[in-house]
Amino acid sequence: MSRVTEIRYVGYGVAGFDAERAFYVEKWGLVETAADADTVWLRAQGHDEPFVVRLRRSDANHVDVIALATATRGDVEALHAKVAAAGCRIIHAPRALTSPGGGYGFRFFSPDGLPLEISSDVERVAKRDIERWEGIPVRISHIVLHSPNHTALIKFFTNVLGFRISDWLGDFMCFLRCNSAHHRFAILPGPPCLNHVAYDMMGVDGMMRGISRLKQAEVPIQWGPGRHTAGDNTFSYFVSPGGFAVEYTAELENVDFEKHEAKVHAPAPRVMDQWGVGVGGPHTMPHPAADPRLFQPAPV
Repeated sequence: MSRVTEIRYVGYGVAGFDAERAFYVEKWGLVETAADADTVWLRAQGHDEPFVVRLRRSDANHVDVIALATATRGDVEALHAKVAAAGCRIIHAPRALTSPGGGYGFRFFSPDGLPLEISSDVERVAKRDIERWEGIPVRISHIVLHSPNHTALIKFFTNVLGFRISDWLGDFMCFLRCNSAHHRFAILPGPPCLNHVAYDMMGVDGMMRGISRLKQAEVPIQWGPGRHTAGDNTFSYFVSPGGFAVEYTAELENVDFEKHEAKVHAPAPRVMDQWGVGVGGPHTMPHPAADPRLFQPAPV
């Protein structure tokens, strides 16, 4: 069955383009791979994706696109048909892509109005081993979304895009996998918007070194460091100049994609954070608000 297999990148429209660009390059640990006057493409050196973040100059802060991978052009075509049959608005049909790395893909709006892309045949780039103490991102780990009808969006991800449910936190937060990683997406109630994007670090030491670098750069930690129960990954959350929540994480659990059985974790302080030594909590994270560009396609 054709399905999504991975996350490729997240594209943002940002009003403070220069500040957001400086944050990701000078503080967060990504490197520029291409740029023009109004757009910059940024990659993580530990991964072979040509880029993991795209920033585009805009008059507001919003999600331009969340890009996902599938295995083949045939899978792109099959998923395009499934997405259309599910009633989603198609932004453009499968075609050759012009962003760095190229590829073949299509874009559409999720049931909640966020722009998504599914592609294959994207050119891979050279990656390198990230050292234990470098404290820079290896790759995108996972993405968390809010939805006003989270159960319907979960069904869309599972029935249409081919994700599997890994775990629940109570009855309100669902963790979804598309490969052996415990989760690549999680969905919880709220206005239709992005909650955060998480980046894998080279172990707990890499995460802590990254926290240290951000602290020296006067970027305050919003929540963490800690370790979640669902996925057993460590966490530390920050906010970019544009108000987008981002996370350093490490040691996300690997599971059997076909055989893993979902569990339900009862919400509790020691479930949200098994360590209990960090600062902040969900209450210190940005308050979710509907994305201001729902059902509006990005110009590129």
